[in-house]
Amino acid sequence: MARRQTQTADSLPLVALDLGSDSVRAMAARRIAPDLFQILGVEERPQKVGNICIEQGIITQSSSAGYVIAEVLKLLANRIGVDELPTAFISVGGQSMQIVAVHSRRDQARKKEISQALLDEMERECKEKIELRNPDAAVLGLVPSYFKLDGVEQDELPTAEQRAALVEAHYIAFYGRKVMDTQLQKSFSQAGRSIEHAFVRPETLLSAFATCDGNHVLMNGCAVLDMGAQTTTLTVYKGGQYLLNKVVPKGGYHITRMLEQQGIGFATAEVLKKKFGCASPAYVEKNVRLRVPAAPEIGGEMIISSAELAEAIELKLHEILSPLMDELKKVEGRISTLYITGGGSMMAGMADYIQAQTTARVQYGAHNLLLHRDTEEKYLSPQYTSLVGTILLGQDYRDSHKNQPVRKPGFFDRVKESTLDMFIDQN
Repeated sequence: MARRQTQTADSLPLVALDLGSDSVRAMAARRIAPDLFQILGVEERPQKVGNICIEQGIITQSSSAGYVIAEVLKLLANRIGVDELPTAFISVGGQSMQIVAVHSRRDQARKKEISQALLDEMERECKEKIELRNPDAAVLGLVPSYFKLDGVEQDELPTAEQRAALVEAHYIAFYGRKVMDTQLQKSFSQAGRSIEHAFVRPETLLSAFATCDGNHVLMNGCAVLDMGAQTTTLTVYKGGQYLLNKVVPKGGYHITRMLEQQGIGFATAEVLKKKFGCASPAYVEKNVRLRVPAAPEIGGEMIISSAELAEAIELKLHEILSPLMDELKKVEGRISTLYITGGGSMMAGMADYIQAQTTARVQYGAHNLLLHRDTEEKYLSPQYTSLVGTILLGQDYRDSHKNQPVRKPGFFDRVKESTLDMFIDQN
């Protein structure tokens, strides 16, 4: 009988998964040149009102999330014509995510090569340090800050071609409540899939922007305002250091809810916001009267002008963004660029509205230079930047971890999780 070959991750397409509060998206891609990718397919599963399993970046119902993950990856496998996609890269974020500096040191006694095994071991030690100091926390991602070899700071990650006796690894750790990591791992186990590697969302976004605009933006200092459905996050980065990561547990979803409270059905309010919404009345090009159906319990119709709509949106935007803009003012002298991204950033007038509140240059973060020129235009939208950034970092991860076998949850692990779900209330 022929021996079945072990399937390795390198033989699979690159797959990125984004667990958003409004939908779960998955993207498959392949590298066609250095830092250039072709999208093979994208699938999306919107979260349904009344069956929300991911809120503010945290999985609240692992069984439901596991079902959605399995469904989206199955649809994506069918779309690109493969039997199965057993593993995926993922970006994580969330309301409770914080940052802290951490480092590890190895004295090898004599000059030795800097192996990937050594770097992995030092990274694990940094993670354990954080979790020992914070028993209720889990490290969601470690981002390299800088390395020193025999006291000399390195411009790039050390490689096996280099040798040193004293090795120092400095990281920025993103950590959050342990439940974030527990629920994430449990959801993938129940989906019968594995996480090839997890990255923090700020890292995926900044990696995409820096690759397109040049690493000088990181050294000169930049910030990212990530406007999601249920969270809005400000991240500030300069010269190898994350200076700030602050999350407000409100986003585009809360603007829609605010409009709904005016007597408009939720679905109608969402369409109204996306099609006619502006960040401020100052950016309304033509003030028109809009006739919309009222909420079913009210009946009839309502009339609202586009200026009135923008005025209501601006009030909610001010509530969401004020804490973040206050934090930005403390450091804006140290940065040159403020990138805006996420679904909420696409509202008319948003860039001008934010530019009026900061001295940093405001621009949309782009990832188009990472994609083949024949890519469909819709995939150049800010909604897909995190996925493309995850693909980019995923390829870097595979390049440094070649021929790793695909890891899938075992049968008994899945049975154990399913049995526990019979007795645990996950709501």
